[in-house]
Order: sequence, then structure tokens, then C-alpha cells
Amino acid sequence: MDFEWILAAANELVSAKFGRHLSDVETAILAGAWQHQTYEQIAEQSGYSISYLTRDVGPKFWKLLGQALGETVSKTNFQASFERYWQQAASQGKLSHEQPVPTIAATRVVEAVQNDRGVSLKQRSLQTQPPLPVSPDALLLRPVPQPVSSQARCDWGEATDVSLFYGRTEELNTLQQWIVPSLEEQYQCCRLAILLGMGGIGKTSLSVKLAQEIQGSFQFVIWRSLRNAPPLNTLLGDLVSFISVQEDTSDELERLMYWLRTSRCLLILDNVETILQPGDSAGHYRPGYENYGDLFRAIGETGHQSCLILTSREKPAEVAALEGLELSVRCLRLSGSLEAAQALISAKGLLGSDVQKRTLCQMYGCNPLALKIVATTIQDLFDGQIEAFLDQEATVFSGIHRLLDQQYSRCSPLERTMMRWLAINREWTSISELAADIVPAVSRSDLLEALESLSWRSLIEKQGGRYTQQPVVMEYITGRLIEYVREEILHGFNPFQIELPVPYAVDSISVLQNHALLKAQGKDYIKETQSSQILQPVLDSLLTALGNPKNVESQLMQVLRQLQKEAPLEPGYTGGNILNLLYQLKANFTNCDFSNLTIWQADLRNVNLHGVNFAHSDLAKSVFTETLAIPLAVMFSPDGQLLATTDVDSEIRLWQVADGRNLLSCRGHTSWVWSVAFSPDGQVLASGSDDKTIRLWDVKTGQCWQMLQGHASQIWSVAFSPDGNLLASGSEDQTVKLWDVSTGECLLTFEGHENWVRSVAFSPDGQWVASSSDDQMVKLWDVKTGKCCHTFEGHEKRVWSIAFSPDGQRLVSSSSDQTIRVWNLNTGECINVLRGHTNWVRAVAFSSDGKIVASGSEDQTIKLWDAYSGQCRQTLRGHTNWVRSISFSPDGKLLASGSGDHTVKIWDIPSGQCRKTLQGYTNRVWSVTFSPDGGTIVSGHDDHTVQVWDGSTFTCRRSLRGHTNAVCAVAISPDGSMLASSSSDQTIRLWNLETGQCIRILQGHASRVWSIAFSGDGHLLVSGSDDQTVKIWDIRTGRCRKTLTGHTNWVCSVAFSSKGLADDAGRTKQIVASGSYDQTIRLWDAETGDCLNSLEGHANWVWSVALSPDGKLLASGSGDHTLRLWDTATGEHLKTLEGHTSRVWSVAFSPDGTQLASGSSDHTVKVWDVATGKCLQTFQGHMNLVWSVSFSPDGKTIVSGSQDETMKLWDLKTGDCLKTLRADRPYERMNITGVTGLTESQRFSLKVLGAIEEE
Repeated sequence: MDFEWILAAANELVSAKFGRHLSDVETAILAGAWQHQTYEQIAEQSGYSISYLTRDVGPKFWKLLGQALGETVSKTNFQASFERYWQQAASQGKLSHEQPVPTIAATRVVEAVQNDRGVSLKQRSLQTQPPLPVSPDALLLRPVPQPVSSQARCDWGEATDVSLFYGRTEELNTLQQWIVPSLEEQYQCCRLAILLGMGGIGKTSLSVKLAQEIQGSFQFVIWRSLRNAPPLNTLLGDLVSFISVQEDTSDELERLMYWLRTSRCLLILDNVETILQPGDSAGHYRPGYENYGDLFRAIGETGHQSCLILTSREKPAEVAALEGLELSVRCLRLSGSLEAAQALISAKGLLGSDVQKRTLCQMYGCNPLALKIVATTIQDLFDGQIEAFLDQEATVFSGIHRLLDQQYSRCSPLERTMMRWLAINREWTSISELAADIVPAVSRSDLLEALESLSWRSLIEKQGGRYTQQPVVMEYITGRLIEYVREEILHGFNPFQIELPVPYAVDSISVLQNHALLKAQGKDYIKETQSSQILQPVLDSLLTALGNPKNVESQLMQVLRQLQKEAPLEPGYTGGNILNLLYQLKANFTNCDFSNLTIWQADLRNVNLHGVNFAHSDLAKSVFTETLAIPLAVMFSPDGQLLATTDVDSEIRLWQVADGRNLLSCRGHTSWVWSVAFSPDGQVLASGSDDKTIRLWDVKTGQCWQMLQGHASQIWSVAFSPDGNLLASGSEDQTVKLWDVSTGECLLTFEGHENWVRSVAFSPDGQWVASSSDDQMVKLWDVKTGKCCHTFEGHEKRVWSIAFSPDGQRLVSSSSDQTIRVWNLNTGECINVLRGHTNWVRAVAFSSDGKIVASGSEDQTIKLWDAYSGQCRQTLRGHTNWVRSISFSPDGKLLASGSGDHTVKIWDIPSGQCRKTLQGYTNRVWSVTFSPDGGTIVSGHDDHTVQVWDGSTFTCRRSLRGHTNAVCAVAISPDGSMLASSSSDQTIRLWNLETGQCIRILQGHASRVWSIAFSGDGHLLVSGSDDQTVKIWDIRTGRCRKTLTGHTNWVCSVAFSSKGLADDAGRTKQIVASGSYDQTIRLWDAETGDCLNSLEGHANWVWSVALSPDGKLLASGSGDHTLRLWDTATGEHLKTLEGHTSRVWSVAFSPDGTQLASGSSDHTVKVWDVATGKCLQTFQGHMNLVWSVSFSPDGKTIVSGSQDETMKLWDLKTGDCLKTLRADRPYERMNITGVTGLTESQRFSLKVLGAIEEE
């Protein structure tokens, strides 16, 4: 009995008892105990803390193992316990000739034990992806374990109910033999099976029934429909997360194949025909879905222990090439089942002899859907008598579409309208939703009657008062909808009545006018499907008919002109439909006339509408870009109808959750608003800001009625007591304050934290306040006395967020140490540590029922955890930047998240899909610089662009595009020929300054790149990143020459000396300086990469560093509101420059080195005398913080870039602002005079983004 056997057996026992494998830390303890190591030695080797092993996971692990073995197990006796287990199993004949198969992770540990070398399990567990096995086929060399049904982890998605299932016994037996063969046939196991058959034949039901029957042979079962054609990376991310139990969040095919080898999985993909190209090219994919072929090929060709089942009406080309009866890819063609068909018509109550029933079934190919539909006709017209129907009906069944043609022609106009809306909505739809969609409005009784008729005809499905269609019906109706819209656009649009060629003449109303092809206010994932499955096919058909995009655009514009002429402001969807089609066509909207139109359900986000005329148009239900800056906090109202958000533009916004409309904005704070909270009655909103104040707002009016002052620094968090009478606040001044809401009086100040207080929360009974801090502690305070009752220790870095469970028994905390801890409030013990995030965990929240803990992280994901077991249930992906704030809706069904990608997302908790994205636009100026000759100014912007300005005329010469996220820094080479830009997209781009052409992309950083600088000779470039590294790049080759490590947090700023410094040996060194969020400055030798010095003294992060022209001085700007001057050679601190009243974001030396400029959160630019440290001038004019400052080459002018989206040029001699530059906003000069359908807050936002309203 060796360690490999013990480890594999432990995994099997724990899996059988608790449904999971050993974690990395548990495996490390077992391996260490086998080698007779102490906990200290295990901690040193594995990378975990000694206290974590001895006090937390160690005792729990031995108890867990004891429960699995059925006896008391400890670190000293576990080998004897396993010996007894082995002997008992052997005596009972339960041991196989093969040893249990260890997991891949366990195999790594076994190798380490056998080689007697250490493995840092903690480091490996913090990596995004587990290592790939050396031999992918290794797991296939042994029989696959067959877990019992209770062990299978299943996700059935939208799988249909098969509680009533008839026949298909032979097909089920065949499939089971293919997928779960007997032991002697193990090596003939089918890896991919496709169920092929016409629409409605029963493929979906068979796939679900089969999966239910064989789920016990798999560890994971996941069923997914491709009806809405998800992109492959979306599907892969979903599959990988589920199979890895949220351990892996990759959306790469390689990772899925890894997990299919590691675990035995059953995957079912329904409706594969949706991603296939319709028409003659059978088996080929729609544009954008070709990579599904790679998935099918990899699963069919590569060795693994899993199986993929596809259902489709046609066979993908890859499957056709790989299939064979004796091969691992097989096809089962489904024809109708007579047994199932006869059972169905009997259930429908049809009357007739056995022969007549058989005849009816065979006439319709035993197709279940066809028989369900025709059964209604027999009931309606022939009183249920099959004989009478057979006497009259001579048509031979020739396909489901022909049958649907017949049924559709029998529908009333209202029924056809409802069928089209159900196809557009593409999911379960309520009566109220249908009523809101239909134009002109119809009575509820008419709606119910039409729905009842459609249900009776079996054309729609009903569930809990909501309705949808079977995929084949939805596809049919969508196809007809596309045909109608194409014909209307091509043959002349009439908003009231339309004459169409046969066969479209069945509809006398305008489909284009009465139906929205895309619902702009709908759920995000539905809009994506409407765009790809409706809008794009309409455009494709128009392109086929008209030849080129220009002709299509002209035809669409003609429809709008006709609408303006014949039906101005007539209620309907034509205006919105045409604008959505034009946007999908990538048309240029500049100066278009869209006045006097009803424009409903137009999605006009991310669209430049420069000079567009919307005067007197109805814009109800349309969606525009909002002025939402980077959101810092999100919070649902107590009734769940409103969502409050705060941002870096000092505003609080209230949104209507149902449709995403911005209802009002609260303005008054003068700096970033970090926190927001609703009072329990939902009438008051509290906010805490960088401006050191707390404000109380009236939710109905948005007016501030109370301002609370007393904190000495910024306020990170606010929270109401359960009765709404008290408010708690946590501040950078290291205190927690308790306020009387009615009077604004500070009642108590809680002191005890040794660093910033990041989060505060009231217990559900209101007796306690919890606080978390950068001092790595969580404290519990008595509300009545203000005394600290308990301090929770365990986190290894700052604690960002805390939340009480609804029952008040537990507290969760999230930290920069990438963990969430769950604390028992009665004992003060940490009862669970949740691991899985790969970066700081910024936010944590409990669901209202206490069953789910949600966490938001710098790794751009949100994780949903089981609050009791600590297992990650789901990972929500979609944000492209950090997630700082999350909030559950009161009913626990929704989760809101705010991210650095300028979006707030609202997620559906049951499905994990993003329902709505509130998208903002701000175009802060992150970075500005002059060219060496002063003739050009370059700026880096939030909108992903680099703007190049003429230094004489101050006009924008060109806009450089290519970055996919904010441009954080720009720099120009000393000879003025090359421009460099760095971005939050983790890349650096090199541009030809004269032509604007991108020359090279430098890749290597693992996070946003905050800062860049050229060397004095222009041959090298240095960069600093959130990944805590400094990189030095060779400009000529684009290669990274050196990666400098040593900082323990973000590297916010870098500088290159323009001249070298001589060392003691007379050697000239090129110096690189870097400033970091870790509050230090480091000086590096650019040639060797050695750290020459680490400068400490700032009391907050160092955001900016600059080297003087002669390289002898270094200036730094910090969050502690000061600038410091340092001697570069010795590292000595020379001066502290004080005068700014808030954070200092940027510093720059004048060309002669005698002056220093700085930009700050206090909205000012200051100029300092380097020799004396005195402030010479203060430039005021910016309306928000100043991110960047730069001197002109002649030293006479300073340019500054600000959060207020402007650049200002300042005369250094007079202090005057010479010019204000601003890049065009999305809605520059857009005319909204007299428009209707907008809230005042929306109107205000449009104006902020450039819209005009004429008097």
C-alpha cells in the first residue's frame, strides 16, 4: 500500500460520502503526513500559513476523513486506518485489480512525494488554470468509474419535461450501449453521438430521457439548448465553469478538453441546426459559428472519458467525416415512433379504430408535433372523429413546414401577431408583456382568447401563465417574419395597410410597423439573439436583393422618408426597426434627419449621432448611452424597483430596474462617491464621498436634505440601521462613526482600527456594527456603548467588504488576499474560507434567504457560493474590468454589479445570464504630452482612442483607434517620430506620429498598463502595470528585454532618465524610476534590471513619478496630498511640497528643471519652485480631478488633462487659460428639441453627451 493508493482511495471515499474530491490544501496535508512532516514543514512546503493549517483546515480534514472511513482518524494514525480499510475491502472482494485512478492534481502530488521534493500547492491553486496532463489518453487506460446517480452533478438548463414519455425503447437501448458500454466493451465507448431527424420528431425529448436514465454513470451532466445561438466562447465558459465546479473560468477549447479528460461528463447540445447555414450548404456553419466545428472535431477525435450528444435536423460536416458504427462518433437517425404516436393521439382524445389510428399516425410520419397540431384540427372540424378526417383530408404529409403553413393560414390576425411576438421575444412571455408589445393595443380578454386558441392548436407552449413556442415553430415564424419585413422594405412600405405578393398577402397589416425586430429595453442575451437571428438575416436578404450596403442604406432611408411624410408620429415600431437595421449595417448617421418620427425600441448606445436631428420625435422605449462614469457602488431599493449607483463623477443615479431607465440624478458631492445605502423604508438615500461628507437625499426628488460632517478624510462606506434611525460610516481616518439620521448629530465614534476603514454593516437586529479595514481586521462594535466586542483575525491583506447573514449568525468578509471568510458570530471562529478568485475580492453580499454568498473581484468575475458548504455554484462573466460593488435584489432573484468597464450589469441568479447592462460614457483625459517640437499635442482617452491635436490651431488632426479599453498613458519618442500608448487592455501600441499608422503592439503585461516612458535615446520603452511589474522593451524588435519585480502592488507610474548617472566606478547608468500603490518608489538600473534603491516616506500610494532633465532629482505625487523631492543618487528625501487639498495624480518637471507642475483631485494645477519648494501659481478652471500635466518644450505652456473630459492650455507667465480642448462626444450637436418619451434625467444626460435643445 503506497501513497498513490491512499490518495486515490481518500478521493474516492470523500467523493462517495460528500460529493467532492480533496482540495489542494487537504492533499498537501495528507502528503505531508505521509512523509511524517510537522505542520510547520507542510506550511513551508505548500505555501499555506501555519495557523490556517493547524486551526482551520487541518482538524476539519481529519474529521472529514474519519467520517468517510467510519472511524476516528488523526495525523498520526491515518495509515493504520487505511490499512484496515484495505484489508476489509479485500476480504469482502471489493478491491479491483486496478488501483483507484487519482485525479490529475493528486497525480502531481504523488510525483512530488515520490521525488521527495516540495510542491507549492497554494501557488498552483491561485493560478487561473490547472496544469494540463502530460498524457491526455492516460485516463483511458483504466476502466472508467461508474458513480451512482446521487453523485452526478446535473445542470438541466431549459430541458423539456419528459414525465410523459412514450416508446423509443429500442433507441434508448442503442444509445445506452454506445455511451455506457459493458466492461468488456469499454474501449468502444462513444465520445460523440448525434440524434438526427426532422423538426418535431422528438429528438429533444429523447435526449433528456436518455440523460436522465444514464446520469448515474457520469460525474457531471449538463444540458444546453443552442436555440438562441450562443457564441462558442460563451458556451465553453459555461461548460468549463460547471465541470470544474467553478475552479476554472476559461472559455478556451483546450480547457474544456482538459476537464473532459479529468472527469466523466455527459454534455447534451440541443438544436444544433440553429448554428448551421440554411440553404444548400448543408452541414456548414453560419458566419461566426465556424469554431463549433473545432469543438465537435476535438471531442470526436481526442481521447477522453466523456460524451457529447447533439440533436439536429442536419449533420455538421465534422460529424459526417468522423462517424462510423464502430467508431467513437456515431449517428442515430430518428424516424417517427408508432408506439409514441398512438399514445399521443389517445391522450388527445381522438376517436377511431386501431387501424384508423395507425393510418393517421403513418400519414404524418408518426411525428409528435405534427400529430399534436393536426389533432386540434380533428377536434375542431370533425368532432374528434378520425374516420371523418381521413375521408376529407387527402393531403399526404410532406414536412412540418407545410403543416405549419396550413395551420398558420387558419390563425386570426391577432393570433398571427401574437405568434410573431413570441418568436421575437424568444423566451417564456407573460400576458402583460404581450399586451405591452402589441400595437395597436388589444383588450386582455381578446389576448386570452387568442392564446387559448393557439394553445389548443398546439402552436404554443404554456407554463405558469407564460407562453413560448417549440424551436421548430419559432424558427418557422421567424423565417416568415424576416420574409414579410424584406418584402415590405423592397415593395413599398405603408404603415397602415400593405399589398404584398403571394404568399405574403395573408397579412394585411404592416409587420414592420407593428413589430419590433429588436427590443432595445429587453434582456441582453435576448437582444444578442434578436440581432443575430432577425436583424442580420433581414439585412442579408436585402443585400442579396439590392446588391450592396449602399443600396440597402438608401432603401432603408427611403422607408423613413415615407414614414415622415405619410405617418408622422404614428405609434409603431418602423422608425426604431430601421435605425436598428442601419446600425447593424454600420451606416454613418452624421447629420441624418430623423425628426417627426416615432422611434421606439431603437438601441442607440455606442452610436455616434453627430448632428442628427431628432426634433419632435417620440423616443419612448429607445435606449441611449448614459453619462455613467466608472461605477463605485450599486444598491437595490428595499422594494427592488430601483437601483442606485454612484460613480467617479460625484453623482448618484437612480434607475428603474424593469426597463433600465435613468429616473433622476443626485448632485452635490464634489468628489468620488464610494458608497450608497437606502433607508429601510426606501425614502432616503445616504452617500459617502471623497469630499469627507455624507449626504442624505430624498429618493423621490433627488434633493439633498442633510449633510453630515465630522470625518477627517474620505468616507468609504455607509449603512443604515434596520430601523432607519441610525447611520454608520467608515472612513480613511480609521474611525467608524454613528449618526442620528433625523438630527445629523454624530452620536459615537468607534476607534480601534489601525488603518483605513473600508466597509461597515449593521447586524439584522441592529445591536452590532461590523467594520473592515486595511489593517486586515474585522471588528464587531456594540451600538449602545461603542465598545469593540470582538476582532476577527485571519485575512492576510486589507479587508474590502463585509456582510451579515440575514439570521445574524454569520459574517462574511472579502479581502485583497483573494479569499472570502465566513465567521461564526457566536464563537468568533472562521468556519470557512472560500477560494477561487485570482485577484482582490472587492465586494461580498448575502442573498436575502442566506443561502448564497456573492463576491465581486478584480479578476473581472462574480462568483456565487453556497453559503453553507462554501462550494462555488456559479461564476458570472461579462465584465471586462474589475468588479467593485455588488447588490442582491430583495427577492434574491437578481444581482447588480458595478465595474471599471463603465457598466452596471443586472444578472438573473437562477440562470446566471446578464439581463441588462447599463452602459455609461465618459471620456476622461488620462494622459497628455507635447511633441519635442511643440507642434503637436497628444492625449489618451477613456473612449479607447488616442487624439492627435495641432499645437497651433488646436484642432484634432486624427483619432487613433485600436485599443479595446481606456488609454492610460501616451508618450512621444525624443526624435518626435514615434508615439506610444498604453491601455487597460494590457497592451502598448507604437504608432507613426506623422501617418497615424500602428507600427507594433507590445504584449506581455497581465493587467492594465498605467504608465510608459521612452529612454533618452528613444531605443527603449519602460512600462508599469497593475500586474506589479515594470517592463523594459526594445522598440526596434518589440521584445521585452527585462521584467523588473519587487513592488507588491500596482505600478502606477514610471520614468526614464534622459541622461545617465555615473556610479562610484565611473560607469554611466540609465535609471528607471517606478511609483506604486504599495507606497514606495523604486530606482532600477535599466541595463541590469537591479533595484538600486527603494524610497519610502509617503503615507499613501504613489501615483506619479518624474525625473529631472539632468536625472539628479526625482519628484513624486501621492494620495497623501503631497509631492516629494528626492536625491536620485542617494535616495535622500529633500523636500515635501504641501498645498494640494486632495490626492496628487501627476507631476512633471519643466524643460530646464527649475519648476514642477502637479495635477490633483482638488481640480487644480499647481506650479512649484524646485529650489525652494514654494507654490508659484495655482491654475483653476477644471471641473474635476486633473489626471495629467505636461510642459511644452519651450517651458512657456502647461497642458493638463482632466476627469472633466477637457484639456486646458495654461500660460505659465500670466496663469491664463489659453485654450480648452475637448474631443467630440457621442451625441455632439444632436437636436432633441421637442422630443417626447424621455425622463428629465435622460434629457440631461443627452445634453451632457453633446445634444442640443433649441429655444
